[in-house]
Amino acid sequence: MERLTGQQVYNKLVEAYGKPRWWPGTPYEIMVSAVLVQNTAWTQVEKALAAWGEPEPAKVLEMPVEQLQETIRPCGFMKAKAATIRNVSEWYRGYGFDIEKARATSLDRLRRELLGLKGIGAETADAMLVFALHKPSFVIDAYTRRFLDRMGYGFTDDRQIRRFFESGLPADYQIYGWYHWLLLEHGKNHCGKQPTCDGCAFSTVCPGRIL
Repeated sequence: MERLTGQQVYNKLVEAYGKPRWWPGTPYEIMVSAVLVQNTAWTQVEKALAAWGEPEPAKVLEMPVEQLQETIRPCGFMKAKAATIRNVSEWYRGYGFDIEKARATSLDRLRRELLGLKGIGAETADAMLVFALHKPSFVIDAYTRRFLDRMGYGFTDDRQIRRFFESGLPADYQIYGWYHWLLLEHGKNHCGKQPTCDGCAFSTVCPGRIL
């Protein structure tokens, strides 16, 4: 069976779920929430941010670390995440807390800098690049890997997955961001750890479907 292209997958997702969401918040809030959502549910991030208000990088760096940890406690791993948020904030200070100055920097440099921060892996870095820094760097998460595996693409690593998406789509951060949310929505509705194939938009072309 011929595999769908990245663009064809995107089109089917849009048909199934409609206009995608966008990551909410200011650019800095997006960076913070990208750290907070690691290994936890988005509802816990919303709970922490609702209590916090709108985080500001200069104030975060002035905040006692114990206070920062308590602020983000609902998200779990509070010591590690507090340290990572401080690392991100220090990095952002290098750009004068000016998002436009950061956005004027090349994608390759920004990604290299973010991956150099302790506590920032590829998924978190790419989420920051797309949603906060407006750079086309495709976000690859567990939902994406599971979906492609069930669809029979046979990719062996994230490098191949990235090449599949980025070579088949316009280099547009908005499309990458929308695509990420659509795959997340699809994973929650149909392609979770236990698949729900009934009503799935890919049921006729998915070799991993449960009959």
